Amino acid sequence: MFELGTLPLASPLLYSAPRGDGHPVLVLPGFMTSDRSTRILRRYLRRLGYDVHRWELGRNLGPRAVGENGELLHERLHEIMDNCSGQKVSLVGWSLGGAMARQLGQRFPDTVRQVITLGSPLQGSPRSTTVWRVYEAATGEKVTSDKVREQMAEIAAPPPVPTTAIFSKGDGVVPWQNCCVAEGEQSENVEVYGSHCGLGVNGTVLYVVADRLAQPEGEWSKFDNSGLRRLIYPSGAMH
Repeated sequence: MFELGTLPLASPLLYSAPRGDGHPVLVLPGFMTSDRSTRILRRYLRRLGYDVHRWELGRNLGPRAVGENGELLHERLHEIMDNCSGQKVSLVGWSLGGAMARQLGQRFPDTVRQVITLGSPLQGSPRSTTVWRVYEAATGEKVTSDKVREQMAEIAAPPPVPTTAIFSKGDGVVPWQNCCVAEGEQSENVEVYGSHCGLGVNGTVLYVVADRLAQPEGEWSKFDNSGLRRLIYPSGAMH
């Protein structure tokens, strides 16, 4: 609620974000939430000029929402691409939605333009989060199963598409180290101040998402947090 309340204060920053090029963007909600939780984020990106899409799979209950092997989410991704004249789709995922987005980027690099994750568990043990017991109860999936271990290994692998992992050391749900990726030529970590449940309505996060999406396809470069931006976007990412 605090981060939502500070959005008006972030208006100058948000209005200074570059305009979009109209390419399709799929926004994935976090664990136990639905498209309602990403409404502000989607509305902002739509106003910037992107062709923004909901995931339309109800509440994010892991395999119960996306299919045992993610097939429902795979279908949704390719449906958007087909309806957008074959344009690649950028993915923005919050929490568990980000982990799913990262997996889509690994599996379909010819379909995904880039991946942006918000406080998402991208590495480490799922038991290090504060909600792993709730996850098991809600999804019917054991976090120690071979299937989950294979998925986590896939998500943690070097990405074949540009990837930006946004994290906060004050997350409170997922250890911030687990929200980071190994930095490389097309992968980066961007630190913000905020809470796990507020990332999708955090003005500084919305700006980073807009800045990353505005890059021309094939010309990706890392987020610039030099100068005065360092006051808002501190250093300290895991390399």
